[in-house]
Amino acid sequence: MKVLVATQKPFAAAAVAGIKKIVEEAGHELALLEKYADQSELEAAVSDADALIVRSDKVTAQVVEAAANLKIVVRAGAGYDNLDLEACTKKSVVAMNTPGQNANAVAELAIAMMIYMSRNQFTPGTGSEIQGKKVGIQAYGNVGRLVAAKAKALGMEVMAFDPFVSAEAMLAEGVTPAASLEEMYSACNFISLHIPAIPATIGSIGYDLMKLMPKGGCVVNTARKEVMNEPELVKILSEREDLKYVTDVAACNQDELNEKFGKRVFATPKKMGAETAEANINAGLAAANQICAYFADGCTRFQLNK
Repeated sequence: MKVLVATQKPFAAAAVAGIKKIVEEAGHELALLEKYADQSELEAAVSDADALIVRSDKVTAQVVEAAANLKIVVRAGAGYDNLDLEACTKKSVVAMNTPGQNANAVAELAIAMMIYMSRNQFTPGTGSEIQGKKVGIQAYGNVGRLVAAKAKALGMEVMAFDPFVSAEAMLAEGVTPAASLEEMYSACNFISLHIPAIPATIGSIGYDLMKLMPKGGCVVNTARKEVMNEPELVKILSEREDLKYVTDVAACNQDELNEKFGKRVFATPKKMGAETAEANINAGLAAANQICAYFADGCTRFQLNK
């Protein structure tokens, strides 16, 4: 089988070497497409591939249609909004992600962002400490659990809201379950977002929730920009001069936010959540192992389009 690794933003050399070793030891062929400039290059390269590994590269309906032999595509990372799942399903292509492989990197960034905003982006002036503050975690999955553990280690109180995780499970880990989002936003100095960008969540974080936050509250977004209601974000930041917003993916109106709110907002220059050597390697190797397991015995443990 031919396995194509297609990455506009390439994996680290160590990750590529590891992927190559896994794929070739399983008896498959590895092909690389790195730093390609146009989507048409991906469509051409995937035409004879049996499997595809991508990072944030867009696997559109056109890409799937161009891939006559494609059986499986794996997004090396947790978020999968760059995969057209409907197109994959129509062509009987198994789509997977690699949950948990970059979770620690994202969790560390979330904590770092809380400190960064508490210290006025490291500019002169009196900041505050995060010890003793309360953080609310929206979605208590792989990343959320790690944020909770690190926050507790730093002396923070932790609350979480996730309708798919039991209150008992949260309590067992020293986390207070919130009965509703409104309860959590009302109680917490920081809100750390870890929800996917799906129809139910797109544009769901905005004025009505943020207005509930205590004085000096800060929303930390290491998820997706689409979950924010950007016009409402402008409205609440205009009305509440104490609130802050920090994000790992710049808003569509980031220039407006920067101009109007200065040091109360911050966006990383480019999405940095998974940008560690460890996460890069972990996700790449996991993707290769999942593909080889699928070809060996049909394993679909992390299939997204069931």
